[in-house]
Amino acid sequence: MKGTRVPELLREQAFRRYWTGQTVALVGDQIALLAIPLAAVVVLGADAAEMGWLKTAELLPALLLNLPAGAWADRQAQRRRIMIGTDLARAALLCSLPVAYALDALTLVQLYAVALGVGALTVLFDVCNVVVFTALLPTERYVQGNSLVNGSRSMAWLGGPGLGGLLVGLLSAPVALLTTGLTYLLSAERLSRIAPVEPPPAEPEPGHFTAGIRWALREPLMRSMFGATATVQFFNFIFHTLFVLYATEELGLSAGMFGAVLSVAAVGGVIGAVCSGAVVRRIGIGPSIVTGFATFTIPLMLIPLADGPTVLVLGMLFAAEFISCAGVMLVDIASGSLQMALIPDGLRSRVLGAFRTVTHGFRPLGAVAGGALGTLIGLRPALWIGTAGAVLSAVWLLGSPIARTRALPEPAPLTHPTEATTGTH
Repeated sequence: MKGTRVPELLREQAFRRYWTGQTVALVGDQIALLAIPLAAVVVLGADAAEMGWLKTAELLPALLLNLPAGAWADRQAQRRRIMIGTDLARAALLCSLPVAYALDALTLVQLYAVALGVGALTVLFDVCNVVVFTALLPTERYVQGNSLVNGSRSMAWLGGPGLGGLLVGLLSAPVALLTTGLTYLLSAERLSRIAPVEPPPAEPEPGHFTAGIRWALREPLMRSMFGATATVQFFNFIFHTLFVLYATEELGLSAGMFGAVLSVAAVGGVIGAVCSGAVVRRIGIGPSIVTGFATFTIPLMLIPLADGPTVLVLGMLFAAEFISCAGVMLVDIASGSLQMALIPDGLRSRVLGAFRTVTHGFRPLGAVAGGALGTLIGLRPALWIGTAGAVLSAVWLLGSPIARTRALPEPAPLTHPTEATTGTH
């Protein structure tokens, strides 16, 4: 895997179109990530409990829908077309918010409904996306492809919050969401112009619905990643639920200042994405995952520690986000590539659906806990619980086979999804 092959990957038209659509949509995601909670806080005066419910509405589909969505997607022949449909539907839902705002009819109930709908469509998009990605690239290029996609994510982190803060300041939070709707439309257009050869749909069989989770629980590497990711998701979403409220109300930062700090700090994500391939080659895929989890979680403890003059507070937030962004890129690229290499074609959507049910499903639980803790004990103590608890995620990995896994494994041979067995890694 030589570094000179990355530009070659971008010269391939199909992957370039896929990557371009994903890149633009990721910027839109970052704008929405800032604009929706700001619409709740600034326009509708939401409190900590209502912010918790908003985040829960956004994330609840991950708990309820990933498993059935993965089972359904594995039986479809055209996952790319499903992704296009979800992009169009997400654009329509988000564009309904500025329309309601213009008519002076925007309510928290509509914000909850849109967050729930977009969350459900995102689940369906993601379980199909892993199949399309692996259909575009051979196994040995997964790390390279994931580095490019996650590099786009880090660039979105870099520009998205600042752009979102600027748009919110100029247009108001609901109107700024028009931009996100447009990015989903462009993503749909890019996907409509590729034609990867997708694996055939899975045949109906007994246990189809639960085959993914049963396979994953028998696979030692996947079990360890389940535990680590579930832990970090729960505690990190205690943190994320309260972060905007904490920064604007307790630390006294304006929307523009807050967005600017996050944008500049996201350079750490760019560095993490650029360096991830070299790190994986140097220390191996498993140690890279362990290192990424530690680098992702430990620095965030600076945020509830932030206090004093505004310059010092901004510096602590910048340091925390800069280092954490680098760590999360290493986690996403290394662990995503390991999963893609490990999972058999006939089970990809089901295993991803099971993985996200067990792990991402902890997000709404963390959001509810964050809202409750913020109300009961205050924002700063609740953030201490969220950041310190996330550090515990690395414990799942230290004594697991992941820490000893150096190279991407070959996927287990699969003759029947319910009979899948794991190889020796």
